[in-house]
Amino acid sequence: MNISFTFKNFDPSDHLKGYAEKRFEKVAKYVPDAEADLQVNLLVDKFRHKADVILNSDRIHISAYEDSEDMYSTIDMVLDKLEAQLRKMREKMKNRPRQARPNKMVQMNYLSYEDIAPGSSPTIVGTDAYEPKPMSVDEAAMQLDARDNEFLVFLNAETDGVNVIYKRKNGDYGLIDPGN
Repeated sequence: MNISFTFKNFDPSDHLKGYAEKRFEKVAKYVPDAEADLQVNLLVDKFRHKADVILNSDRIHISAYEDSEDMYSTIDMVLDKLEAQLRKMREKMKNRPRQARPNKMVQMNYLSYEDIAPGSSPTIVGTDAYEPKPMSVDEAAMQLDARDNEFLVFLNAETDGVNVIYKRKNGDYGLIDPGN
């Protein structure tokens, strides 16, 4: 995180600069983006000590403002306000429902090997596209038994991946899991 300070209408002491740098480094634990910019503007207007803080990153843009009669307490108050906003934002992100992944479509091509002249390749005689249903491997085996197909493409409910179950020559079932 890049932190920059601007001091207006007063000359800050080394202790104040160090204090401000140390305090605002705490903000980095709330912002995962290393390219985030934190602009801290500290100014004195007559007897009021003011702090204006702006945080910019890819997904965050927040600001906070405080004033008091002491610059150290102003820094503490504006930092508390900024941290409260960041905590609230983080909780909001945690509680947001996750977006469902788009469903995967399966396209099947039917190849014909009948009446093939020697040296020619099989031709596609039909195409079918459908959305595989989520089910367990046992349910897929029962679906394959109920149908007169040699294989079934389904969405494995346990791994959330597209799998293929097929009948073997000995009557058992085989399962293809690409493992994505």
